[in-house]
Amino acid sequence: MLVAGAHDELADTVRIEGARILATLVRTVGSLQAAEDAVQEAIVAALRTWPRTGVPAEPRAWLTVAARNKAIDILRRESRRAGKERDARELMGLRTPDLPPESIVRDDQLRLIFTCCHPTLSPDARVALALRTLCGLSPARIAAVLLTTEPAMAKRLTRTRQKIAAARIPYRVPSDEELPRRLAAVCGVIHALYTAGHAPLDGEAVLDVDVCAEALRLARLLHDLLPGETMPAAVLALLLLTDARRPARVDDAGDAVRLADQDRSRWDAAAIAEGRALLDASLRRTGGLADPYQLQAAIAAEHARATSYAETDWAQIVRLYDLLLSVAPSPAAALSRAVAIAEGTGAAAGLTAIEDIRPSPRWHAVRAELLAREGRYTEAVDAITASLIGAPTAPERRYRERRRALWASRR
Repeated sequence: MLVAGAHDELADTVRIEGARILATLVRTVGSLQAAEDAVQEAIVAALRTWPRTGVPAEPRAWLTVAARNKAIDILRRESRRAGKERDARELMGLRTPDLPPESIVRDDQLRLIFTCCHPTLSPDARVALALRTLCGLSPARIAAVLLTTEPAMAKRLTRTRQKIAAARIPYRVPSDEELPRRLAAVCGVIHALYTAGHAPLDGEAVLDVDVCAEALRLARLLHDLLPGETMPAAVLALLLLTDARRPARVDDAGDAVRLADQDRSRWDAAAIAEGRALLDASLRRTGGLADPYQLQAAIAAEHARATSYAETDWAQIVRLYDLLLSVAPSPAAALSRAVAIAEGTGAAAGLTAIEDIRPSPRWHAVRAELLAREGRYTEAVDAITASLIGAPTAPERRYRERRRALWASRR
């Protein structure tokens, strides 16, 4: 007899606690690959056991102990293949039944973040490894974020783990002298993690609340570790100011609500206040010389400051995007700048601004909206059709298909 809800409970536990269990096991085992394999085997064991016996009273504890036992088996197998037995005392140390206190778990996760961001790893490898280990995103989803294929991403992850093992990259928070070389990468992966949840490239939901929450939690951990550093404060500010709009981003049907149509009374005022305070403090410490995260946070703060969409200071937002593009140019920022120009100056100016930007599904969608504003509905239909190539999320696809039908009726 199967116990109802066991699979859902396991999925919730893995989603919420998986990274914590993995981080603690890496510290104990000393091998990222062995720890990941052990956690996966523990999950498989839970899938077989929980539907029959029921969900344990403490599912995280069950998974942690099971993963430790699987790790022992993996280490024994590896030591036998190497022709040597692992010290029995070391294996017995893994048998300890006590779960580490929350403070230790927090430190374990920070160690894992810094391990993922070792300077000998390439930027893409750091992001890919962080998205996989810190949040458990699948290779397919990571491939979508990094614009590559799933097989290529799987190979990249394997090579990255092998490099960590071969180079004996330590699993620890680096010394103060080493922090500057890793801090930007750590901030980058946390921001990428949030972006993966805030703006998924495919799937059935407008956003992934759990991924966003995990990124926010990690941003807080980093800021707590380094409260005097400006970049972690700016990243946390950016995430808070962006996430504050989350309650108004989705309607009751699960479809996206555009910024212009959002009920701003539903925005999280406390998160906005905290984000603006963090941003102001960060800017004071840099003497007004803003980094990319401070500039993005400043843009988000401008949106939060406006009491309505009509009262948005688009000229200021364009100016901030100009500064952002001067220090961190990207097609995404250039496209957002073009949207701000269109809102402040008119659709024709926006169309001119996007001419030199590399086309993408979002580029086609923006161009379609601007063409429709100009009454060029036939071109708008063609552009919005092009935007559907590239597997947008189901809600985004529905929205674009509704726009296409509307414009087709006006041709």
